[in-house]
Amino acid sequence: MTSPGIPDLAQVLAARQRIAPYLQPTPAYRYPALDGLAGTQVWVKHENHQPIGAFKVRGGINLVSQLSGEERGRGVVTASTGNHGQSIAYAANLFGTRAVICVPEAANPVKVEAMRALGAEVVLRGADFDDAREHCERLAAEHGYRYIHSANEPALIAGVGTYALELLEAQPDIEVIVVPVGGGSGACGTCVVAKTVRQAIEVIAVQSAAAPSAYQSWQAKSLVTAPCTTFAEGLATRTSFEFTQRILSDLLDDFVLVSDDQLKAATRVMIEKTKNLVEPSGAAALAAVLADRERFAGRKVAVVCSGGNISPAQLAALW
Repeated sequence: MTSPGIPDLAQVLAARQRIAPYLQPTPAYRYPALDGLAGTQVWVKHENHQPIGAFKVRGGINLVSQLSGEERGRGVVTASTGNHGQSIAYAANLFGTRAVICVPEAANPVKVEAMRALGAEVVLRGADFDDAREHCERLAAEHGYRYIHSANEPALIAGVGTYALELLEAQPDIEVIVVPVGGGSGACGTCVVAKTVRQAIEVIAVQSAAAPSAYQSWQAKSLVTAPCTTFAEGLATRTSFEFTQRILSDLLDDFVLVSDDQLKAATRVMIEKTKNLVEPSGAAALAAVLADRERFAGRKVAVVCSGGNISPAQLAALW
């Protein structure tokens, strides 16, 4: 099977035109209390303000809007821990196609409810994302659905890359962008845009140490499977993906890990200081900055708040 081509800035610009009728740009705000904790200037790119509460919707709309009539007629199927599934459900609802979303049995109930409300059929299967993904691939083969991989899709990466475009247009002197990683589409889109706009912009990926497959794959320059025990479902994958790893290997400046305790602390800080609901994966970029203040001192830093879909149980467990 031929590997898909890496999207470029022109494809990100085209994606912005496709999604513009459906999504407003999200803000990038600074908060003095966060600056004080981080010891530097920190802009928060608020992708939690999207209609599904997460950045993924950009990619979903870009991809589904380009499907052929035949593909839409067959319906789409995908696997997700929640936010990617919401993205595909949202886009399928916009463009009138059936969506089947496979999620782990213990998936975040807030995200499951949202997918169903958007008209998607939600299939609960397995202990984690990879179990759900394997079932999804079987359904695609059995029923002829258009399978939408959560990472190995250039249209998803071009779509989510539009948030980096907005960020750098609003704050062109940003020096560092820190991005959470699960499958890696957001980090890839950020790299494509940032390295084209200004090569000197440093892009740093961050993942939970309790789900380090993408980090270990980037370090090893080969696909690695690793244990996945993190409570942050947006980062919870035990496998990595060839396409996103290829882009990250070429363009990403650095990749760091944070502990689940650091994720919990950063989630509390984000909620308290920005007055926004933030899910743990959405606080991962801030966790990385707070964990290494010296590295970021005196630099203009952007952290991507990738999502805000925290469940009541997760919220209660933070305090």
